[in-house]
Amino acid sequence: QVQLVESGGGLVQAGGSLRLSCVASGRTFIIFAMDWYRQVPGKQRELVARITNDGRITYADSLKGRFTISKGVAKDTVYLQMNNLKPEDTAVYYCHVPAPGYNTEYWGQGTQVTVSS
Repeated sequence: QVQLVESGGGLVQAGGSLRLSCVASGRTFIIFAMDWYRQVPGKQRELVARITNDGRITYADSLKGRFTISKGVAKDTVYLQMNNLKPEDTAVYYCHVPAPGYNTEYWGQGTQVTVSS
């Protein structure tokens, strides 16, 4: 099992910034990548960004330039810096670890980000 704990969500005005954190624990040796997803009620969960252990980064095209994913000094920590936030960024943000070699995946509990106009 891998446990994921997110923090850093909250209420911010449009144009503001937030930094989300995710700390993994448990069988972290299986981690080869860590992702951030987000979900708006009534819509599918969408990938925001991914970072692999060797530093490869992928962003959703619509978020490039405003969001930055990074890994902490501790290997099992990942951050999402969100700048120039817009009301449409309002969502629950989830930390995710894929584990296809174990035929499973892991999700955090989610952290709410609300951007007011």
